[in-house]
Amino acid sequence: MPPLVNPWIIALTVTLATFMEVLDTSIANVSLPHIAGGLSAGVDESTWVLTSYLVSNAIVLPMSGWFSSLIGRKRFYMVCVAIFTVSSFLCGLAPNLGMLIFFRVLQGAGGGGLQPSEQSILADTFPPAKRGMAFAVYGMAVVVAPALGPTLGGWITDTYSWRWIFFINVPVGIISLLLTSRLISDPPHLSGERRGKNWSIDYIGLGLLALGLGTLQVVLDKGQRDDWFDSRLILSFTVIAVIALVSVVVWEWRQAHPIIDLKLFRDRSFATANALMFMLGFVLWGSTLLIPLFSQTMLGYPAEQAGLALMPGGLMIILCLPLVGYLLARRDPRYLMMFGLLILSGSLVFMTRFDLQISFQTVALARLIQGAGLAFLFVPINTVAYSYLPPEKNNAASGLINLARNVGASMGISFVTTMLDRRQQFHQDRLSAHLSAANPQVRAMLHGTTSALGAHSGSGAMRQAYALLQGSVERQSMMLAYIDNFRVLSIVAVVLIPAVMIVKKPKRGRSVPVH
Repeated sequence: MPPLVNPWIIALTVTLATFMEVLDTSIANVSLPHIAGGLSAGVDESTWVLTSYLVSNAIVLPMSGWFSSLIGRKRFYMVCVAIFTVSSFLCGLAPNLGMLIFFRVLQGAGGGGLQPSEQSILADTFPPAKRGMAFAVYGMAVVVAPALGPTLGGWITDTYSWRWIFFINVPVGIISLLLTSRLISDPPHLSGERRGKNWSIDYIGLGLLALGLGTLQVVLDKGQRDDWFDSRLILSFTVIAVIALVSVVVWEWRQAHPIIDLKLFRDRSFATANALMFMLGFVLWGSTLLIPLFSQTMLGYPAEQAGLALMPGGLMIILCLPLVGYLLARRDPRYLMMFGLLILSGSLVFMTRFDLQISFQTVALARLIQGAGLAFLFVPINTVAYSYLPPEKNNAASGLINLARNVGASMGISFVTTMLDRRQQFHQDRLSAHLSAANPQVRAMLHGTTSALGAHSGSGAMRQAYALLQGSVERQSMMLAYIDNFRVLSIVAVVLIPAVMIVKKPKRGRSVPVH
């Protein structure tokens, strides 16, 4: 049944709250020192402001389809918006770190249901031929928001207070609730499905899923900081996560009304789309972390300028997504995805040519090229995920594909931070091996530096010369570690190209084939 109002109004309505939810995954990053200072907490303790949100978000994501079928998708979506809005307000009022973390857990739980609900609403609102353009609107929110988050968060924190990074969600949430209540309704198949089932809560599946995803998220977030399996906590949480997640698969596969419908993975287009979305999250969020970190630590940019380096990529995505949506109605989405992976890999190869003297324009150009590649990936992947699924499976499918992207993002961030540390140490050891007093170049460098410093430092000139030399080695080794990261991410993007052909060939004349 066609929607009662213009479907594009519905698309903009549901995108509004989703944009704010995705923005909140990154907007607090640059504000952590201010939050720690304002609440008399350590910077390390303040990282739980990020972790708590991601943990609760990850737990709710795969359950969103089940909750939508249980109480109705519109009602579930509005409950999520309400929880997200109220908890955002409470985060801004938090008197101490403990209360802030508690409110962030609630905020993440509310936000976890927004993205899957929006995707399933779009899938049901738009006919197959127009679904690509609808997902382009959704893509603007999900891909652009993380890039804007650090810049916007830094500006708000510097201009006003860190509390306002939470308060800005309140008016947006209220507007979203009002529009949703008037414009959106559940499709007939969802209402019929809800009436036709005798619902009972699968407490075992619910508990195992929450335990598995919660502990996995803590491992990914804290692993590098605690030196991974040298930490008893990380080792214990890893064992718990593996046991719980394996148990979830075994348990849910046998349930008549599972919390997560794992049998959807029997469809190879859906399974491949999830794998591609996982890797897209891995590469996107890994590089999104590396670029501003590189800009600040290696090039000396302030936080706001480092965030601005990501902006061209976001603008390129906004420009390209409508084109991608248009092409999806006329071209095989598999070719669009292969083109996107080539552009994405090319941008990362370009980043391997970074050095300590590059300009701001070079960093921005690299991100701009990457943005073009991402635009040709995000929408086609989301589109083919629903290709051969019946409409009543849209809710369950949207939760799983969003979970794949979020877990991929967490693993990507953990991977690049670990590799950055390990490769920096590797290159530093190799470079230091050549710093022998018998090396003529080293002697010449020390002599020249000592002579330059001698007039000002006296007898301490030699010590300062050695310190400068050591600092140069550390910077060069860190630069090489960044290059190693970009190279590995580029290889990952290229390796994914053959996997695209596993997706079933779309039917002629349709961008999204359906049963």
